[in-house]
Amino acid sequence: MIRLLATLAAGTALGLTSPASAQDMGGMSMPGMKMPMPAKKPAARKSAPRKAKAGKPVAKAKPGVAARKPARRQASPRADSMPGMDMGPPKPGATTSGAMPGMDMSGGKPGSTHAMPGMDMSGKGQASGAMPGMAMPGGAMAGMEMTGTALPAGDAPAPPAPADHYADRFFPAPDMARSRRDMMREQGGRPLGTVLFNLAEYQARSGRDGYRWDGEGWFGGDINRFTLKTEGEGTIREGIDGAEVQALYSRAVGPYFNLQAGVRHDFKPSPTRTYATIGFEGLAPYMFEVEGAAFISPQGDVLARLEGYYDQRITQRLILQPRIEVNLSAQDMPRQRIGSGLTDAELGLRLRYEVTRRFAPYVGVSYEAKTGRTADYARADGQKPRSTSLVAGIRFGF
Repeated sequence: MIRLLATLAAGTALGLTSPASAQDMGGMSMPGMKMPMPAKKPAARKSAPRKAKAGKPVAKAKPGVAARKPARRQASPRADSMPGMDMGPPKPGATTSGAMPGMDMSGGKPGSTHAMPGMDMSGKGQASGAMPGMAMPGGAMAGMEMTGTALPAGDAPAPPAPADHYADRFFPAPDMARSRRDMMREQGGRPLGTVLFNLAEYQARSGRDGYRWDGEGWFGGDINRFTLKTEGEGTIREGIDGAEVQALYSRAVGPYFNLQAGVRHDFKPSPTRTYATIGFEGLAPYMFEVEGAAFISPQGDVLARLEGYYDQRITQRLILQPRIEVNLSAQDMPRQRIGSGLTDAELGLRLRYEVTRRFAPYVGVSYEAKTGRTADYARADGQKPRSTSLVAGIRFGF
């Protein structure tokens, strides 16, 4: 009887100390996962009940109490494993019971049924292997449009340029337009004016020294201006040979050119004439200053003029200026001593030194020639049709 009670007590102790991995985890286990089972150890050999020594009775074990000898500690699961997840390699022919439902850890092998929906960890495929809403290599993020350098090469049109006046989106457009006008007027759009004489010189030539001037002034804004031009020449001790004044309305037709219209009046030679004038002036490519005009008199006489010059900077203050001017006539004008065609031309080369931008003395050479019927009129009047002059003058403005 005593031996039977000892056997029951040992069985009860073994049942209480069974491994935790063999117990049911209930709600703690993840679907499709299992806790790693420690390797079964060989059962300890049951020791035979001790025999009672002579004169000493054997102690009886109390029911439900484990044996005094403590059970050996069980091996705990790996610390880096999830509860219920089998981290060991799958056995041949067995499903990966330790994988999360829907996750393929096998590298995308055919037949795998444990991939997470929408995720491919194999690195193969394109956007079909991307998790919804996640950008994977080779695929675009759902709901996001690629722009800029992420776009594929093509010939699609460029996006529209932004509006010039962004503030009009937030403030009334008329108020913003008035503010811009005020700003432009205060920061340079106010009426301004200047006067510049490009030529004001003395001409030394054999027998008949002379003088010449060529200048203009204007007043107005960046677009609309009133322009006054004058030029003429004369001979020392003989008076003015020719003089004219032009009053013009100047309108900017681009960043570099102005269109001009107005009247021209000749004071010399006699008899005086007045012409309607239309012309242009501006800055041509390669920084050439050019201007041209056509003149029509009430009598139907038509004249034209073209001129241009270029400022070649040798230093910041030393400038070489080549210059050319040609005059033309559509008919003979005997009273003005002008013939038809190319009437005269002037070629000059002047070197100036800018003491300031508004004051620059210069020296140079000028060649003038009358041609055709105009040259014949000059010979008949006792003048030479061609002449070369050494010039010295001042280019100034204010």
